[in-house]
Amino acid sequence: MYFPLENNKIDPCAYRFDPTVLGVPFLRGARMQNFVDIWQYMPHGMCLLWQPWLVFLWAGSDLLIFLSYTAIPVALLTVLRRRKDIPYSGLVVLFASFILLCGLTHLMGIVTLWYPIYPWVGLLKLATGFVSAATAIVLFRLIPILVSLPSPAQLAEANRKLQAEARAHEETLAKLEDLVAARTEELHAANAKLAVQTREAVHRSGNLLSVVTSLTRQTARGHDQTEEFVEALLGRIQSLARATSTVLRGDDNQSGDLETIIRQQLDPLLLTYGEQVAIDGPDTQIVSEAAQQISLAIHELATNAQKYSLPAGPEVRVDVSWSITEAEQDQVFTLVWRESMSRSGETHGGRPAEGGFGTKLLTRIVPQVLRGQAVRSYTDDGLEYRLEVPASAVLANPQDADSVALAARLVDETFE
Repeated sequence: MYFPLENNKIDPCAYRFDPTVLGVPFLRGARMQNFVDIWQYMPHGMCLLWQPWLVFLWAGSDLLIFLSYTAIPVALLTVLRRRKDIPYSGLVVLFASFILLCGLTHLMGIVTLWYPIYPWVGLLKLATGFVSAATAIVLFRLIPILVSLPSPAQLAEANRKLQAEARAHEETLAKLEDLVAARTEELHAANAKLAVQTREAVHRSGNLLSVVTSLTRQTARGHDQTEEFVEALLGRIQSLARATSTVLRGDDNQSGDLETIIRQQLDPLLLTYGEQVAIDGPDTQIVSEAAQQISLAIHELATNAQKYSLPAGPEVRVDVSWSITEAEQDQVFTLVWRESMSRSGETHGGRPAEGGFGTKLLTRIVPQVLRGQAVRSYTDDGLEYRLEVPASAVLANPQDADSVALAARLVDETFE
């Protein structure tokens, strides 16, 4: 039974319970009877004296808390369902359960205003306590890990650095792609030029063999003695070899310096009659075919001068000059060989035979190959040989030289 306090003050929530009234049977327990028979308890509203404003305040506050505590777990679980990559999702579930149970206890607080279901509310609070304790234990165990997680500012900074690195890599990749494309294009061009060079080399080798064969045949016709034939043939072949060697030593392997080529052919004369030989002309780069033909002509003229003119006396001079002049359609390359006679007008051993292979070489073969013309004439002053050909047949094209040099450089860099 419940008894009011002294002075008969009405305070329904302050009744004192006297266990002796019920006696021992109560202590042995009504157990489930007390758990099920809730009407032995008083509704919580009686503690509020059923004052409407106070009941409304309690019920409204608990309702607002319940709705909020219900919405928060729904929001957490929605985020967890949409984001499968969130770490420690179990902790999120624990938080959602804890908050939801707290909300249910506040909902039960509204119910107990009218229905004293305190045993059931106690079970709900016990469940809330277990879940809260589990959440606290897990949270404390995760504190070191959660503290070590990067902050949003750190993540933003790391993301900014990654984006900067990605942009740098993209720029590098774009540059590499442009470089690869440019090098690929250059290699294609180089391969095309090398193919042309290969065909040209085969063609020139065939031409050179034809020249050597013709030289051998024509030289053999003009010499009855084997020694003379061998000497003449070797001289002409060596002149071709020197010209080819000079061209191959050039930067582009396609042209050679004209003065160097002429000096190589005049080496025997310069060693013996150096003061009687003069060479003059502008710096000129000539193609290999022109180098071979001019070398044959200079060799033939030098051989004859060494045999017939220069031994006649120190006053005999040999002047070799060349020039490039403008013409109507094309520039003209002119090579002039002059031999002055001795004062007596005599030569050493006569003159070279007219109509021989040497004459044909100087006046027909060389000018025809170079698409020009040549004249060898004798005057009272001596001998003059003049070769006039289009400059395009003799001079090296700088653009071709640059292209060949580029091809050679690319091949060297690619296969080194």
